[in-house]
Amino acid sequence: MNGNRTIVEHFSKNALFGEVFYKVTTNNELLVEAKSNCTVLFYIYDQLKEPCTKNCAFHQTLSEHLPELILDKITQLNTRIELLTQRTTRDKLLMYFSLISTRKLSKTFELPLSLTDLADYLNVDRSAMMRELKLLKEDGLVDKIGNRIILLYE
Repeated sequence: MNGNRTIVEHFSKNALFGEVFYKVTTNNELLVEAKSNCTVLFYIYDQLKEPCTKNCAFHQTLSEHLPELILDKITQLNTRIELLTQRTTRDKLLMYFSLISTRKLSKTFELPLSLTDLADYLNVDRSAMMRELKLLKEDGLVDKIGNRIILLYE
């Protein structure tokens, strides 16, 4: 609205998203944009609660793993809330970098988002974020080469 954009979540391979996490009656609109070719499985959540009449392996596997998938999603959403509640742009950046570093098991990683998208994801002003990235580099906390981040702190 008014040219403002917020990226609520960034999905990667095997991500789970959709109305399973929203009441259908809330009338919320979800917009998902694919940055590369992908396959999306659509299903009706209410149909998952009832056993498959054909007792097929797909539905058995899905129903066995669905609670774990939902729990993982809840954990991701809680992490997102924690990230957004950081008070400063610096704190948001450092926490985001730490999360990516932990996920990649490396202090060197490529940003999965463009800098514009990262600012929208962190819900910060892009120019303020760029200044903070420069300060983080000057303070010796990170090194940034293109889209590659190297964490220099413990």
